[in-house]
Amino acid sequence: MSLKKNDFIEIEFVGKTLDGEVFDSNIKEELDRINSKAKAKEFVFALGQGMFLPAIDEFLIGKDLGNYKIELEPENAFGNRDQKMIQLIPESVFRQHNVRPIAGYVFNFDGKLAKILSVNGGRVRVDFNNPLAGKQVIYEIKIKRIVSNLEEKIKSLNEFFFRKELNFEIKDKKLILEAPKNISKFASLFKEKYSELFGLDLEIKEIEEANKN
Repeated sequence: MSLKKNDFIEIEFVGKTLDGEVFDSNIKEELDRINSKAKAKEFVFALGQGMFLPAIDEFLIGKDLGNYKIELEPENAFGNRDQKMIQLIPESVFRQHNVRPIAGYVFNFDGKLAKILSVNGGRVRVDFNNPLAGKQVIYEIKIKRIVSNLEEKIKSLNEFFFRKELNFEIKDKKLILEAPKNISKFASLFKEKYSELFGLDLEIKEIEEANKN
């Protein structure tokens, strides 16, 4: 059966640079080989919904289950390098956050990974380009199955939108999603998407955030 847009599929994948350096995978052996702290787990996503690289979505639509090798140019992967993404930041900004800027250091700057290129005269030259920007990459993908279970589909979409598992139930053409206050208003923005993919009206049931202690 050929894959089509909005099909949910499970894949195993490895992302590599042209010189064979692995930068992403959901296969334990590959993650162990690069000493990644990421956990190997199944990856389920909907084709054509921006849950993976758009160029990979486009490639997989129309394909069957099996193994594929996809070579992507920078513009179809992580973008070309942009000189405007290299900025000079006062060293005092780092000091305020108790960070000592050192050339080569990679840090999280307001949710964006950035690399320090140089430190000179109280100014820090920082590169906000994706580390893979400007590089051709290769993805080796095994399409394991088409996912038909509705609850599994909903779980994968929840994890994509909210980066965590949320309890839910399906009742009378409604998807009742339990969400803490900090997520509930955000979750309501996706009502149309749940209706498009599952034909269900999204209802948010606000709950107390679980105590982490």
